Amino acid sequence: MNLKQLEAFVHVAESGSFSRAAKELYLTQPTISAHISSLEKELGVRLFVRNTKEVSLSEEGKDLYKYARQMIDLQIQIEERFHVAPEEENHCITIAASTIPSQYLLPKILSRYSEKYPKEQFKLTQTDSAQVVTEVVDHMVEIGFTGTVLEKKNCKYIPFYKDRLTIITPNTEKYKKLEKEPDIRWILSENVIMREEGSGTRKEAEKQLRKVGIDPAQLNIVASIDNPETIKKSVSRGMGISILSSLATQEEVAAGQVLAFSIPGSDFTRDIHVVYNRNYKLSRSAQRFIRVVREVYDVE
Repeated sequence: MNLKQLEAFVHVAESGSFSRAAKELYLTQPTISAHISSLEKELGVRLFVRNTKEVSLSEEGKDLYKYARQMIDLQIQIEERFHVAPEEENHCITIAASTIPSQYLLPKILSRYSEKYPKEQFKLTQTDSAQVVTEVVDHMVEIGFTGTVLEKKNCKYIPFYKDRLTIITPNTEKYKKLEKEPDIRWILSENVIMREEGSGTRKEAEKQLRKVGIDPAQLNIVASIDNPETIKKSVSRGMGISILSSLATQEEVAAGQVLAFSIPGSDFTRDIHVVYNRNYKLSRSAQRFIRVVREVYDVE
C-alpha cells in the first residue's frame, strides 16, 4: 500500500462518495476506485459497504480509517514543518458535535469562520457526547464539541460557553400553580422524557438532580429521545415533562408552548467544551478554528 491509496481511502470515507473524493483530489473516479480495490485486495478485506445511494465504512474500514487518518495527518505535518508544500487553502476540518452545541452554538462559529477563511471546508457530524469523545480519542475527527467532560486520557477540554438546564412542562393550570414552588420533588410523580443514554444533557441533568437530593433512578422515565425538537413537542402535547438546555427551549417558552422551571440553586450551570486529542498536532486550519471559537465566545 502507499500514501496515495490511503489518501483516496480517507477522502472516500469522509465524503461518503467516490465521485466527491475524486473531485477533492483532482483525480478520475476510476483512479479512486482502483486505489480502493488495490487496498482491499492487499488487505484481504472489504473496506466499504456500497449501495445505490451512499458508501459507508465496513467494520474493517473503520479500523483502517483510524490509522490512515493519522498517516495522512503526519504527512501534512511533515510538509508543513519542512515547507515542502504550502497547506491547501481548502483543507477539510473534521468536527463531531453533540446535539446542543451542534444545533445552537456551532452555526454562529461556522459562519464567523467562513467569513474569515472563505476557502476552508469543514465536515460536521452530530452524535451524542460519548461518541464525540470516542471519535476524538480514536482520531476520527480533529475537533469535538460536547456538553460534558468524559474522563478519557489524552483529551484536552476548553470550556467556552455556560449553559443552564431547565425543567419544561406543558403550559397548563396544573403546572402554573407550581411556578413559585421552591421544592421540585413534584417531578417524582410526573412522567419524564429524558435525552438518550450517552447524552451530555442527560448526564448533567442527573448530576444536578442529585445535588438537590433527587435520585434520578426514582424518576418515572417514559421515553428516552435523542432529538430535542421531538421532546419539546411531546411535552407541549402533554406526554410528560423534561429537562433540557435553556438554549433549546427559549423559543417555545417565549411562545407559551411550554413552561420553564429552574432547578433549585439556579447557579447550576454546565460548560460546553471544545475538545481535541493532545496526542496529535492540530492542523493549522483546526488551530484557526479553535481561535475563532475563542473569539466568538470571548474566551481567553
